[in-house]
Amino acid sequence: MARLSIIIPTLNEATTLARALQHVKALDPPAWEVLVVDGGSTDHTVQIAMEAGVAMLHSKAASRALQMNDGARAATGDHLCFLHADTQIPTDLISVAERALADGSIACVGFIAMMGNSSKTRWDISALNVLKTYLAPLLFRPYLYFRGLRLLFGDQVMICRRETFWKAGGFNEALPILEDGDLCLRLVRHGRILLINRVVITSDRRVQRWGAARAVVIYVSIGVLWGLGMPPARLKRFYEDIR
Repeated sequence: MARLSIIIPTLNEATTLARALQHVKALDPPAWEVLVVDGGSTDHTVQIAMEAGVAMLHSKAASRALQMNDGARAATGDHLCFLHADTQIPTDLISVAERALADGSIACVGFIAMMGNSSKTRWDISALNVLKTYLAPLLFRPYLYFRGLRLLFGDQVMICRRETFWKAGGFNEALPILEDGDLCLRLVRHGRILLINRVVITSDRRVQRWGAARAVVIYVSIGVLWGLGMPPARLKRFYEDIR
């Protein structure tokens, strides 16, 4: 079985990290290694990671792309799994991903992100997320869609071979957001991107702050403007950091 390294970028994730690590520790088979890469947290994030017994790395800046690249550089596994600290994964994630990546024509896999909290599932936002995976590349990059492009974002738990990740150039550290979508555009040169028909649970904290209607407008607007070529640095102002 291929060795899988889980890389978790963090910045003030004390309210979510412990639960995410509980799900990681429950994996069967277990991960080869777990690396938490912190971007300068001022809460108890680092303490939580250290108490969980996972590897702790510190990046020079709070940049998710930089942090995930730092984790990828330190990782020793065959497969790299990029996991957000507010996302909960199924216990068989490793075997499911390995079966998918056994197909050499596939460069990267991700999961269906179900957004919600302990008392509510955001069916509308979750459906929009799945639709975006297929519709965005079909509308804005149709020539790549038919080559296998599917647009994944970080809350969908992106997994790829370490060799393929670096052949594609890793995450673009100049991007403040959408570094995951940008990576998909380069990964598809090395194979198809697959959305696995399994669910991960991701926090709806942004939707709680914005409200559902505003969240839909923001998500759709960012996707459309990015698809039309607006630089992520300009789009970042619409996408506030929420912890």
